[in-house]
Amino acid sequence: MDAMLLAAMVPGSAKGHLADLGAGAGAAGLAASSRVGALQVTLFERSAMMADFARRSLALEQNRHLRDRVDIVEADVTLTGRARVAAGLKDDAFEHVVMNPPFNPEADRQTPDRIKAEAHAMPTGLFENWIRTACAIAKPGGQLSLIARPVSIGDVIAACGRRFGGLQVTPIHPRVGEPAIRILVTAIKGSRASLILRSPLVMHEGESHAFSPAVDALNNGLCDYPR
Repeated sequence: MDAMLLAAMVPGSAKGHLADLGAGAGAAGLAASSRVGALQVTLFERSAMMADFARRSLALEQNRHLRDRVDIVEADVTLTGRARVAAGLKDDAFEHVVMNPPFNPEADRQTPDRIKAEAHAMPTGLFENWIRTACAIAKPGGQLSLIARPVSIGDVIAACGRRFGGLQVTPIHPRVGEPAIRILVTAIKGSRASLILRSPLVMHEGESHAFSPAVDALNNGLCDYPR
């Protein structure tokens, strides 16, 4: 669900190249590629195992139409300088950058499985490191989109700093009257526009466990998130 909401933040009119940082099995990047036919998408993932899952997904017959527009690169998105460029994360190369980083507290690393732990728990300085890379690889005026827990909003804003401006933050609530469980953030490289706190996105109506019609449409790639 997080990946589908993140993919919906990419405008349907988008063109050029999109980078999915820490792509895992590629859910967000593949969803954006499926919905926006003019995008070239690169999935960047450090884990060889997760990158292999992304390749298997792309190899499915149902995804044949995406293969010419999606590349999968094994790379650590926290690399810097020449090492980052050598890994394929080139300067000023992408019109869009999306990220769904591991955002649970580092104390949540309870599983002995290293891959699962890295996929879910947030190391110190994560947003600073990832957003630094996002800024390096985004073209001037390029859009960054990410999803995180509300507790990370200060870290996200601080990491964007002078790199990205025009932040728009959308809180996601399970139901009316309940606290937000996620935030969606978009920002523009080099913008000096002020931060905007947008109307909340409410997942369920009343006591129902079904998604609202608007959320269901976003989840199934039937529309963009309204701007």
